[in-house]
Amino acid sequence: MTDDKDVLRDVWFGRIPTCFTLYQDEITEREAEPYYLLLPRISYLTLVTDKVKKHFQKVMRQEEVSEIWFEYEGTPLKWHYPIGLLFDLHASNTALPWSITVHFKNFPEKDLLHCHSKDVIEAHFMACIKEADALKHKSQVINEMQKKDHKQLWMGLQNDKFEQFWAINRKLMEYPPEDNGFRYIPFRIYQATTERPFIQKLFRPIASGGQLHTLGDLLKDVCPSAVAPEAGDLRFFMHCTHVAMCSHRIYHLDKGQVKRDKKEGEIKSQRGVMWLVPGHTEMESRRLK
Repeated sequence: MTDDKDVLRDVWFGRIPTCFTLYQDEITEREAEPYYLLLPRISYLTLVTDKVKKHFQKVMRQEEVSEIWFEYEGTPLKWHYPIGLLFDLHASNTALPWSITVHFKNFPEKDLLHCHSKDVIEAHFMACIKEADALKHKSQVINEMQKKDHKQLWMGLQNDKFEQFWAINRKLMEYPPEDNGFRYIPFRIYQATTERPFIQKLFRPIASGGQLHTLGDLLKDVCPSAVAPEAGDLRFFMHCTHVAMCSHRIYHLDKGQVKRDKKEGEIKSQRGVMWLVPGHTEMESRRLK
């Protein structure tokens, strides 16, 4: 995967045109104009919306401003989900720009975690990295890194610096040739139509007989209803910064004729569409309407 630099760049620089509007019941001193922004799919809402916050605070009374939060069509948006995952879960069938509503009051305690600083985002991000490396390398790679390496990884994401990030992240995506792959593939499958937040289990990249597992094998094992003939067309969104199974050189769909479109960063098959989009260990499945 570390050799596929063009694909990695396409994934990294994926953007979602977004229109932020202030909630109608927020008290302002003058009309609040919408704010438009290209959101990086690999990042987090609370990490890239400082300009949005400053824009709307200019028209609000300071006593009316508390913790900012976002919602889309009545659904609070979880800041600890990558932006691309949020869009794929809630708005993939809508016209662009993505319309997000901004709130400064009535924080939904039951639906969202508080995020008082970027240190909280960094802690969450590094926890995800460490969890993935525990599955891939028994935590050996992340533990051998120095603190400055961890900080470079984080700063690369925070400042949207591809080279800075991948100079460190490539170490997390490598394995000795004699191992023939990671111990387990770190993944999560988010299903938009169920109450269960995500599906996650241990899954090895190589079968006991030595053959490489495919994405189809993983889905049959973890979510068999997704590949059953009666399931109909499904759409799979892959957030693959840290998921080895997204490598087109190793894994393939076992249904349909697959081709890679580097410009759009997507893989097409006869069963539906799978996007190679940024994120960390997430995959979301949705039935095509």
